[in-house]
Amino acid sequence: MRTTGMIYRYYISLKKETLLFLHDKIGLSLMFLMPVLLVIVITILQDSVYQLVDSNKITLLVSNHDTGISGSRLIAQLDSSGFFRIIENRELDPDGVKKHVENKEAVTAIYIPSDFSEKLGKKSETLSRKIMSDFGLSDKKAEKPEPSNSPAIMFFNDPVLQESYCYSIINALRINLSAIETSGMIENVYKEIGSTNSSSEIIKTMQHDDLKIERIVAASGSHKEIPSSTQHNVPAWTIFAMFFMVVSLGTNIVRERTSGSFLRIKTMPANISLVVISKQIVFIVIAFLQVVVIFGIGFYILPFLNLPRLVIPENLTGTFVTILVCSLAAVSYAFMIGSLANTENQSNGFGAISIIIFAALGGVWVPTFMMPDYLQVISRFSPLQWCIDCFYILFLQHGNWGDLFKPIFVLLVFSLFCQMIAYIKIKLEKRILK
Repeated sequence: MRTTGMIYRYYISLKKETLLFLHDKIGLSLMFLMPVLLVIVITILQDSVYQLVDSNKITLLVSNHDTGISGSRLIAQLDSSGFFRIIENRELDPDGVKKHVENKEAVTAIYIPSDFSEKLGKKSETLSRKIMSDFGLSDKKAEKPEPSNSPAIMFFNDPVLQESYCYSIINALRINLSAIETSGMIENVYKEIGSTNSSSEIIKTMQHDDLKIERIVAASGSHKEIPSSTQHNVPAWTIFAMFFMVVSLGTNIVRERTSGSFLRIKTMPANISLVVISKQIVFIVIAFLQVVVIFGIGFYILPFLNLPRLVIPENLTGTFVTILVCSLAAVSYAFMIGSLANTENQSNGFGAISIIIFAALGGVWVPTFMMPDYLQVISRFSPLQWCIDCFYILFLQHGNWGDLFKPIFVLLVFSLFCQMIAYIKIKLEKRILK
């Protein structure tokens, strides 16, 4: 009878907590609608970056005033590279090009001066003579090239562009300029040695027989597919959604503590632990529902938006355990914040801000390997970092239980720590029956 009564009380408590949550419309939207929108928007944005070369070419305004052929060669190579969408306007001077960028008519632009071919030809000739002289194949003394006579083009960019983006464009320009310079140097070498053979064949071979680079994903087993933006974003924002339940659960805990609900439980034939356990079980189930909804979006909806489909890991048991451990960590943290806060505003403010900071440090927005060394050390104190490690081991690295052991252990210790802090706080407030 006592067992039956206990089960019945747990059932009533679970039902009560579930109904309370379903009436919390703001909490529902924060835990389901917001992460779904974040997953879709962030995945679209990052996928456009990942697929930049294949689909979204960089628009480049070009004003070519070169009187030779090198400027035209550069434009042709940039166009054939597949990296740029060229827009030519020969009538613009440097001020005009700058004005176009300032007026947002172009985001990036280059100006090729009239003496570009002349200076590039002189540099190639100087280098070829230097090579011939060093090998004793020519009596002509090579002149030392002067920096002021080096060929130069002007690159303009909108200040809203990030530095990394600008450097990528500049590097692409340098690669194409180097190819043109090398071609000119080879032509001069053939002339210096008086060869009757044409240099065009070797130049053509150099331009089209590119070095092949095979990309291999360093993942366990036979998995060779390249991880997509979906594989990165869906797990990361799912974790963020889990931990953001601190707003709803933390507020719930504070409200019941300050309203005297815990004290009224002392008059009933049930321990307060019944309420606490029931509340945590409900929110762990909610975390699983978040995973189902967001993973479902990644698997069924994102392909309709021309985005990569989410690939579920083969290790389903490991995935289930990871979700359970991450859910427990999120619920434990929210429970601790709710127990420590004295008002709902404190719980909402500190809880939300702390999760945003944990997410920033944990690699949800920026990968941790791109952070300074001291931030990489600090990031290990973020529970979201360990959660992301678990999901990335499964979704990106296709790891095994040995790989999952350390992050899962850390999350379990973190959960135990949060539970102990919450219990001690409530115990000190004499809210628990002895």
